[in-house]
Amino acid sequence: MADLENSVPATSRTLYRLGSVSKPLTATAALQLWERGKIDLDAPVQKYCPTFPQKEWPITTRELLGHLGGIRHYKSDSQDDPEIGNTKHFDSLADGIKFFANDPLIAKPGTKFHYSTMGYTLVGCAIEGASGEKFVDYIRENVFLPAGMTGTQADNLISIIPYRTRYYSKNKSGAVVNADLLDSSYKIPGGGLISSADDMARFEIAILNDTLIKRATRDITWTPQKTADGLQSGYALGWGTSTRDGIFEAGHGGSQQGTSTAIRVAPEKRDGVVVLVNMDEVDAGELAGQLLKFVLAAPPASKN
Repeated sequence: MADLENSVPATSRTLYRLGSVSKPLTATAALQLWERGKIDLDAPVQKYCPTFPQKEWPITTRELLGHLGGIRHYKSDSQDDPEIGNTKHFDSLADGIKFFANDPLIAKPGTKFHYSTMGYTLVGCAIEGASGEKFVDYIRENVFLPAGMTGTQADNLISIIPYRTRYYSKNKSGAVVNADLLDSSYKIPGGGLISSADDMARFEIAILNDTLIKRATRDITWTPQKTADGLQSGYALGWGTSTRDGIFEAGHGGSQQGTSTAIRVAPEKRDGVVVLVNMDEVDAGELAGQLLKFVLAAPPASKN
């Protein structure tokens, strides 16, 4: 159900918070700009995002995409933390950067994998600087529309957005309740987009068909990054990677107030799955893995 109070069923057009599944979309935009010669992934991020102050060491967009940039994640997991339970609306990425701009790096860039949604706000800022457009405008025109993702957009808490689901949680007794409020406008590139099952399937198809970026660029996007000491993190540029039963898989999961999400693709088999749930604390990644295993085992004629 998309809305329990009004008995509205969910459909393949229903829009869900993507949470961190926003990151592969943002990474695709960044790699697209690199492919077009508009961004140097290995230049200091301040070349494209001058609002971010200089740190002890330079930080590159490539490091940020791979969570090797030394930028911290959230300070806590509490809804009372203004970074977790934010209800203030922000009009620009620069406002979101203020959450962490003056904080010290947690490690020298390139030396430690540390997952950071904040780091993706910087990636979004770099996309703006390299493209000369607002992040939401660039990604809509160059990723969403070419892929046929007509419903995908920023999760604007204030706007009236057709087909957007309501969001739910379970309380301590197991009863379904409305999820805590969230305005994700401060972290759109790393966790502030909404999309539907139809649109995310179209994204997977576009990636598999080399519609958004070239095959060679896609291969770079799916190459796991290494720390300075040569250890592989398992995370590539905006995608997690793994090999199961000898088959390479790329994907990402997301969680947020009232949402649990996951996407997975097996490029060698040209198969993929999308799981979007309008409730938090659901293991969407496990379900996506089970579904992909089922799809891979199905005879080609039965796949749809």
